[in-house]
Amino acid sequence: MANEPSRRSFLRTAPLAAAAGLALNTAPTFAEAAQDSAAPEHFQLFTAGKLADAMQHLQSEPGNDNLFTPAALPFTVVLTTEKTKAAKEFEWHEGRDHILQVLDGTTIYEVGGTPQGGHTTKPGEWLAPASADATKLTLNKGDMLIIPRGTPHKRTTPESVTFYLISTTGK
Repeated sequence: MANEPSRRSFLRTAPLAAAAGLALNTAPTFAEAAQDSAAPEHFQLFTAGKLADAMQHLQSEPGNDNLFTPAALPFTVVLTTEKTKAAKEFEWHEGRDHILQVLDGTTIYEVGGTPQGGHTTKPGEWLAPASADATKLTLNKGDMLIIPRGTPHKRTTPESVTFYLISTTGK
C-alpha cells in the first residue's frame, strides 16, 4: 500500500517548491547574463617556439617582455631576463601580488620582515632601504615564489636569471 502524502508533508514542502520556482523564474538566462557582463578577453596561446624566441631575444638584450597585459583582466604576465642587477631598496604593494617562476639561472630574494625607513612612491606603493628579519631565498631554475601583496621584497641577481612574473593588478 502506497503512502499518500499527508497534509503535514505538503505544508513543509510547498514553501520550498514555491521559492525554488520563484528563483528559477527570476534568474537571468545564460544569454541575458552574457549581455550584462563586459566582453571577455580573447584567449592567448604562447607556443613553446614563441616563448623560446622571446627568451633568446632577452638573452641578447636583457629586460622585460610584457607577454600579456589585458585591459579587462586583473593581472599581467612578464618575461624578464636580467644580468648582475641588485635592487637598492625593498618594495611592497597594496594592490599587487606576485608569482615568479625561474626559467633559467639564479636570483636571490629577500622577503618579509618589517620595513625600516619606508616611504611612499605613489598611492599603494612603498620602498624602504631595509626590512628587519627578512628571509633570504636563493631561487634556481624551476623554483616558484609567491609574494602576497603587502610583503616587502627585494631581488639581487649576481649573474643571470630569466623568469616569468605574473602580477595581479586589482585590489
